[in-house]
Amino acid sequence: MNPTSSRAHGHSDRPFRSLGVCVLAVSDTRDLQSDESGAWLADTLAGAGHLLIERDLVRDEVEQIRERVATWAEDERVQAIVVTGGTGPFARDVTPEALEPLFDKHLPGFGELFRMLSWEEIGTAAIESRAVAGVIRGTLVFAIPGSRGACRTALEKLILPQLDSRTRPCSLGGMIDRL
Repeated sequence: MNPTSSRAHGHSDRPFRSLGVCVLAVSDTRDLQSDESGAWLADTLAGAGHLLIERDLVRDEVEQIRERVATWAEDERVQAIVVTGGTGPFARDVTPEALEPLFDKHLPGFGELFRMLSWEEIGTAAIESRAVAGVIRGTLVFAIPGSRGACRTALEKLILPQLDSRTRPCSLGGMIDRL
């Protein structure tokens, strides 16, 4: 289902506002060239009208993740960061642990909705996701699993509608200056 065609979402008469976005892949097994999910996220965000500021990849290490995201959150050109990978329950999955202490505000509904949507697609495997979102210094941060399917679900059904200033009844992108 297209979120902009549902009862809860649609486009208002507000103008579209292009946001500066960064994409970070977290992986011990990929590099930038083999990171298909991160490349797809970057291309899709840019295709939706947002400005890709930077795309990078770091290992599943708390300090590497924190340093990269904190640096981007301090950049006035960046309004949103999408982190992909490291959100599972396994020992090397540390993305939520890296990000949550940085959040000024947590957005628990993001993870809850992501897991609900995932349930519809992959059944009980949805409980393995620890997708999280929050705000760091006025910058939106979304952390999602690294699989292409999870990236598609999160971006198309949750992130893009919330980054689009025209989404009604409201969107984070439409109120970015108030964060």
